[in-house]
Amino acid sequence: MRKNDRLSLLIFAAVVVLVPVFSGSGYALTVGIFSGINALTAIGLCILMGYAGQVSLGQAGFYGIGAYVSSILSVHFGLPVVLSTLLAMIVAALAAVVLAVPALRLKGHYLAVATLGFGEIIYVILNEWGLGGPSGFGDIPHFGFMGYTIDSTTGYFYLVWSFVAVVMFFSMNIIYSRTGRALRAMHDSELACKAMGLNVTALKIRVFILSAVYASLAGSLYAHYMTFISPSSFSLFYSILLLTMVIVGGITNLWGAIVGAVVITILPELLRRFEELDVLVYGLILTLSLMFFRKGLVPILIEKMHKLRSISVARH
Repeated sequence: MRKNDRLSLLIFAAVVVLVPVFSGSGYALTVGIFSGINALTAIGLCILMGYAGQVSLGQAGFYGIGAYVSSILSVHFGLPVVLSTLLAMIVAALAAVVLAVPALRLKGHYLAVATLGFGEIIYVILNEWGLGGPSGFGDIPHFGFMGYTIDSTTGYFYLVWSFVAVVMFFSMNIIYSRTGRALRAMHDSELACKAMGLNVTALKIRVFILSAVYASLAGSLYAHYMTFISPSSFSLFYSILLLTMVIVGGITNLWGAIVGAVVITILPELLRRFEELDVLVYGLILTLSLMFFRKGLVPILIEKMHKLRSISVARH
């Protein structure tokens, strides 16, 4: 990991610690919790699409697997929440392998359609065969460690964003490792990677599993925070929302996933004052963002900072 990235992580950790201190609002922390949960899934999608070049519209399926498997294991089998979450991540990883082996032979929009189909299959299964059917089920226990239950908003905020920090640290180390370089090379040219002796198929499966595990973790955190889940939370709309997050934030930068998740989660809350027109204003803002900030907010901000630094150096 580069020195600048370590510094960014330290600043990020400091901001997370200070947010509950200065927010003074349980509502703001609740929005922050959902932002963190979305950020976890968005980071996985950013690696999958922005670095590996694999299109996916099925992340809501892995998100739903994490939520339902973890909830069922903790409610009906009495397993500790931490163990239930880990087992849910394993189930999501296995589902990713089942999907990836046939689907990753496809490319571009064909792969997008295949992953979309997977997400819809999971949604139908949860809707028809999941506990509670379309109505869902509740009484899901809160997250806890060694007998200590995290049931306060502030505690859960720190829990969720601690996971985000750990996932970011792990992901950055991957991105700047040999595997990360191979992912970027595969994004540019699969044919060249094969010519260099890289096992492209295995690489695709690994990155697909990684994004599925991140989404499963986010789903488990969501379920144990809400203590109630229903299939409507894991539909195609959520996959599209995730795609919007990484595009708005910057699909080629991991920090873009977090920024995009925060912006897209907070924006509807800020637009409630427009009442019936909030959806139109929301759509207009997203459309303008995609038109004028095609690279995403974070890459554009980085470019501006580099230009300002170059001008400053030239003047001196």
